[in-house]
Amino acid sequence: MKTDHKKKVKAPLTVEQKIKRRTFISFGVFATLGTGAIAGWKWLLDAPEETPGITGGTRVPLRKALNKTELFFRNFFSNNHLVKTYNKERAVKTPRVNSLIGIEDDEDFDITTWKLHVKLNSLNSQYISIEEIKALPKTEIVYDFKCVEGWDEIQHWAGVRLSDFLAHFKLEEQAKKQYMGLETPNKAYYVGLERDCVFHPQTILAYEMNGKPISLEHGAPLRLIVPVKYGIKNLKRIGNMTFSDSRPKDYWAEQGYDYYSGL
Repeated sequence: MKTDHKKKVKAPLTVEQKIKRRTFISFGVFATLGTGAIAGWKWLLDAPEETPGITGGTRVPLRKALNKTELFFRNFFSNNHLVKTYNKERAVKTPRVNSLIGIEDDEDFDITTWKLHVKLNSLNSQYISIEEIKALPKTEIVYDFKCVEGWDEIQHWAGVRLSDFLAHFKLEEQAKKQYMGLETPNKAYYVGLERDCVFHPQTILAYEMNGKPISLEHGAPLRLIVPVKYGIKNLKRIGNMTFSDSRPKDYWAEQGYDYYSGL
């Protein structure tokens, strides 16, 4: 005799069962991801700190990640990457004064005798006055100045394009090197810039803000405006300029920040 084998048909899940199932899966995924995140954070905290040098203040794995991020952005962006600009009417009337590192404690600074010190090599230097810089063609830019602290505002700056400055003062040979270093006169604040950033068409040595000479707290008589970087790279009151094929020291990179600090 043949025996009929009837397949058992599962009853469909009720709405309540579906909710419980999804809740169980969600909590399971959350717990797994949470455990992984805690384990990863603990691993990062237990990782050795990088050897202090041009960069410092962070863990070795994080610094490696920051360096890889820098390479990606340096390859992705180029001199063709321009930040958005605005009409002058959009610029704030009283730009925010943020950090004064490198300029607030410089009691010996005398704006009337200021000259930009350009180090040509180990033996020779060039000194350039603000009058000589102002004699060059003026470039203006109105753009969204961004700070790593999370704030931004549209600002209006004017000065000489850095690439024009280098050409006029016959510094092209020095500028063939991969990096430029800039410092305040007292050397208390300093930044390093890669060559692509130096020759970016929107990078300027600024001496005017909103059509007037830059105030002391904003970096008079001359400061850097580099729109493709966060504010920490926009050095106030430039005193010294150097060139090298290795990374110059950088104030915030020594504190653990990204050396590139690009947008």
